[in-house]
Amino acid sequence: MILSLVISALAIGITLLYASILDIRERRVPFQTWYPMLIIGIPLAVFLYGSLLLLDPATAIRYLLISALFCGLFYGFAYFRLFGGADAWALIFIAALIPLFPLTTFLPTPPFQFFPFTVLTNAVLLNLAAPLVIFIGNLTRGNHAPLRYLFFGFPVPGDRIGQYYGFVMEDIREENGVLSRRFLTFRESLIRMFRGEDRLYTKHIRMNPEKYRKECDLFRKAGKVWISYGVPFIVPITAGFFSALVAGDILYVVIKFLAGV
Repeated sequence: MILSLVISALAIGITLLYASILDIRERRVPFQTWYPMLIIGIPLAVFLYGSLLLLDPATAIRYLLISALFCGLFYGFAYFRLFGGADAWALIFIAALIPLFPLTTFLPTPPFQFFPFTVLTNAVLLNLAAPLVIFIGNLTRGNHAPLRYLFFGFPVPGDRIGQYYGFVMEDIREENGVLSRRFLTFRESLIRMFRGEDRLYTKHIRMNPEKYRKECDLFRKAGKVWISYGVPFIVPITAGFFSALVAGDILYVVIKFLAGV
């Protein structure tokens, strides 16, 4: 069983690294990206659960149920656009193929060792470090904006915005030769997401500058334009996967430390 988990982990790890590169460059991960991993991982998962059913049926059923719940939860998140499709599929496939820890980790793990949940919590914790780094970078560069935006974006040259990765955080308009600008609110971004309206990504400008000629002219006149830091969540998922695989459950260790255990 351990060997099957290790092989699946290797296949998933390589796929996650490739998917992260695709998502950073293109802001999309074609579903066929997962095919090689699934070809390797599905038979191994069947073998794992079959072996576990023979050795400990109750434990096997518990892991099957929690995996199904986890998969359903993130499928629902993707359906309601609370999660990116690639992010959701990554977590779903991890839950389906590697329910148990493949390796002994450096840090302790929770009593019920459900590997996918540790991947998720590690990913969230590691992702929380990004806004702090962005905030410190803005402070050191003297960038000015409402406090909350300093954690999630930074200004780039408007005439070269297509060379960067992220989405535009400002609504810039020109009326009667006067330029006006404001930051998009979190509520506006959330409404657009639920409506299925896409945000203006720098990728769109880079891929189709003629379509966004008006926006490019406005950005050039604005001088500097604020964009998000543009790292898709699949990147921290990948970091969470490898940290969970080698180090263990960061959240569990933090909770134990705070509890003085």
